[in-house]
Amino acid sequence: MRRRLALLAAGAAGVLAAGTALLFAPAASAATLFSDNFETGAAGTWSKSGGSWAIGTDGSSVLQQGNAGSDLARDFNGSSGWTDYTLQARVKPLALDAGTDFVGIAARASGATTFYRLILLGSGQAQLQADRGGTVGVLGSTTMAVSAGTWYTLRIDVSGGTVTGFVNGGQVASATSTAIAAGRIGLQTFQASANFDDVAVSSVGSTPSPSPTTASPSPNPGPSQSTSNPPPVTGLEGYATVNGTTTGGADGPTVTASTLADLITAAGAATTQTVLVNGNFTCSADVRLSANKSIIGVGANSGLTGCGLNMRDVDNDIVRNMKISKVVAGNGNGDAIHIDHATHLWIDHNDLSSDTTHGTDFYDGLLDITHAADYVTVSWNLLHDHIKCSLIGHSDNNAAEDTGHLRVTYHHNWFNNCDQRMPSLRFGTGHVYDNYYVGGTTGVHSRMGAQMLVQNNVFRGVGTPIETTKDSNVDGFVNESGNDFGGGTNLITQIGTFTNPPYSFHLDPTANVISLVTAGAGTGKI
Repeated sequence: MRRRLALLAAGAAGVLAAGTALLFAPAASAATLFSDNFETGAAGTWSKSGGSWAIGTDGSSVLQQGNAGSDLARDFNGSSGWTDYTLQARVKPLALDAGTDFVGIAARASGATTFYRLILLGSGQAQLQADRGGTVGVLGSTTMAVSAGTWYTLRIDVSGGTVTGFVNGGQVASATSTAIAAGRIGLQTFQASANFDDVAVSSVGSTPSPSPTTASPSPNPGPSQSTSNPPPVTGLEGYATVNGTTTGGADGPTVTASTLADLITAAGAATTQTVLVNGNFTCSADVRLSANKSIIGVGANSGLTGCGLNMRDVDNDIVRNMKISKVVAGNGNGDAIHIDHATHLWIDHNDLSSDTTHGTDFYDGLLDITHAADYVTVSWNLLHDHIKCSLIGHSDNNAAEDTGHLRVTYHHNWFNNCDQRMPSLRFGTGHVYDNYYVGGTTGVHSRMGAQMLVQNNVFRGVGTPIETTKDSNVDGFVNESGNDFGGGTNLITQIGTFTNPPYSFHLDPTANVISLVTAGAGTGKI
């Protein structure tokens, strides 16, 4: 068996998925079929085959397969009658040699050797496979770094004859296969040991729809008029709905920006309009937005590399589906998105990142909100691989300007490998709910008298999930409820008075947060 897997791995490098990539809407309407975070300290409903499976501890309780010498170790759960569903789990290889050793998850398991499987190989690949009675076929693969001691979020969607695999929210492959119609879920290793956590299964809530298309770029310079319909302004809640509402460019025409020059022109134009960004543009200076704009990326990868969006002295702007990365401090404000003295803003379904290898000050923030900005909602974003992720209120000395402002909502965001500021708030009022945090020194930080309401969030591997002291001379205030701290220790010195936000909102159960957020946050999901 080891030899057969080695041949498959060697022959699969560079293979792309069959079929067309699919984008999914946030899974808020999907029903939860099963979940297990192993906090009960028991795994009695799981059915093992091979390996050594037991409850262990890794910040919180996990299910561990501890025998790195076992060939194919499997643990199954769920119903043999399940057909269309999403399976997601966090997986941490503990011992994983280069080559054919792997860890992964399985869907539609109709037998011990019949299932679809998404695996991380020690050779440095993620593969989507179909195992039919012990005959393994590779449906698609991608090259990626796979390291022992690192958590990965794996997800398989099975819907009709379509099988799709994701790692850390990025699609590995999507293929058409009708060989396996129904079956249970599974966790697997091959000649490896691993920890598994936060297993969740949800029904497919809606039929996948392709990403929006745009009209062909005009041969003339400048943004082109587009016949495409942008995503409607639906699903907005939080502070961006208070004291008026946020509509962006919905009342104006739609244009497509297919070059950086197009985007600069359209974003800065003094007209109400929706700008569809078609491409990822390398740049070294901020792109400035004017008021009454919607900036919406096309597909999953449109956006900016090296510079960010600057929203200064504007009102009624929306930024959605933009992928912005590696904005070096000194390139404009040094933030992926910088908000300064602006009001009624919606930051939704974006992918913001840099890296954590250049030190604390090489990059600035991913999303910073400063100078009395107000009525801001930050929702369904993926913020990852960064040190100082999201700061609200730039200075302890800015009370005269900031007090009574900086009212912000953060919900259903995925902070993955952010070290701190998720967010950090001075002076203002913050509502933080249904977010998912993976890794970091400090999560939510209230300081300089800020009032924060923190509800139904999930933390994994965060040392101090919530704190109200340090880094400023004046502590902040927090009311918290319904949170899963994953073994982290809070440092809350003051309980606040903010308990009832001035808007209606939907608070998802804490048990559903991981599956909802990892399925719905980031680009390619609207």
